[in-house]
Amino acid sequence: MRSVRARAALGATVVVALALVAAGLAALLVLRANLTDQAGLQAEVAAREAAGQLALDVPYDKLKTGDEEDHPVQVTDEDGRVVAVSKDLEAISGTGTDRVTPQPSPASPGKGDDDGDREGDDDDDGAGADPGRGEVSTDDPDFGNGTATVDGESADYRFASVEATNSAGLTLTVHAGAPLAAEQRAVASVRAAMLAALPVVLLVVAGVTWLVTRRALRPVEDIRREMAAITASEDLSRRVPESASRDEVARLARTTNETLTALEASVDRQRRFVADASHELRSPIASLRTQLEVGAAHPELLDVPGAVADTVRLQVLAADLLLLARLDAGERPGSARLDLGALVRAEVSQRTGDRIAVAVSVPEPGGPEVTGSRGQLARVIGNLLDNAERHAVSSVAVAVRGIRGGAVLVVTDDGAGVPEAERERVFERFVRLDDARARDDGGAGLGLAIARDVAVRHGGRLTVAGAGERGARFELWLPGPR
Repeated sequence: MRSVRARAALGATVVVALALVAAGLAALLVLRANLTDQAGLQAEVAAREAAGQLALDVPYDKLKTGDEEDHPVQVTDEDGRVVAVSKDLEAISGTGTDRVTPQPSPASPGKGDDDGDREGDDDDDGAGADPGRGEVSTDDPDFGNGTATVDGESADYRFASVEATNSAGLTLTVHAGAPLAAEQRAVASVRAAMLAALPVVLLVVAGVTWLVTRRALRPVEDIRREMAAITASEDLSRRVPESASRDEVARLARTTNETLTALEASVDRQRRFVADASHELRSPIASLRTQLEVGAAHPELLDVPGAVADTVRLQVLAADLLLLARLDAGERPGSARLDLGALVRAEVSQRTGDRIAVAVSVPEPGGPEVTGSRGQLARVIGNLLDNAERHAVSSVAVAVRGIRGGAVLVVTDDGAGVPEAERERVFERFVRLDDARARDDGGAGLGLAIARDVAVRHGGRLTVAGAGERGARFELWLPGPR
């Protein structure tokens, strides 16, 4: 079943069906229990009425048991003998004995005892003995279900058993029943109504769930259709429709559009990168080819230093492009602990051909430490110094200091500086603000872009600001070791 609507409708129907079945069973059980308790109460009333008569020594054949068909009565003595039954009772079960024929009892009420008519022995005062009174047990009766046949009609009954003691001290048990036919009819009617209503309710639930799910998923289908169209047309400027609601589907649409925006920007950046890289590579390659062709035709005219310079430039540009490709691929920086001051001193010591000497202000060994890739951080320092050397008039300085939670590296120069409106643009790839500068002197415009990418991937940041009245100040912050 591939349709979400079908699965949702089926799931909701199954859940509702289980809930209704459970609720229906619980309701039937409660209804049956209540009706059974009512029948038991009626049986108890009938049993206590008969027991009260026995306690008053009413003869067995004179017992009044009300409507014998509705309340069949059976009376047993201490030995379990049946001593009385209600009129027309032909069979019974559920009372402990199925006998319905009364048997004589040695102490039947209304009959004289062998010694009952004998005058009492003379005593000191000559008075006779008091026969006493019987009583009905006040304990809760015992209940049970059974059947009884009265005047040829068999039915189910709820029986209550109550004990009574007559004046002769004989304990008798009265079993009186109340019919369960009303309970059975009521339970059967409710069960039939539930079974008849269940399919209708389930059909309604399935239909409503199908319609609601269809309406809820309609925006998702619109998103899917638009995404398919975008994929087919490769037009990343298109966007999926967004609803004004704040539900999950609306958030999905907004997230999808944000993803499309990021993808469009990434593709555009990649296209610009390829175009700019091709343009940057074309010039040194063309120059090198020209020099080699001239050298091949006229060896005496071969400009070896120029060919070497073009080759070095190609090598540097290829290395920059390779590093950017690795960074774009998500290459994770190293986790070595580095002394940032020592790294700066080592990088400056290798710059023997700089036009302007670099003034270094870094702590002695044991200064602020950072975590990362030594090669990539050295590349950042080198790119910042290269940029400062390219723009400085007479001074370039680098300083390192520790701050809470990390370290800061500052590179300043006394050049023309960076206009405030361009201070973010200088970190874009292949961007050079001084378009009038000769290409060979101006670089390819990748150094600052590489520096910021490396800083961000190390959890840091790289910013630029003015250095007083003249020049630029590049500040690199890196977090300390965790």
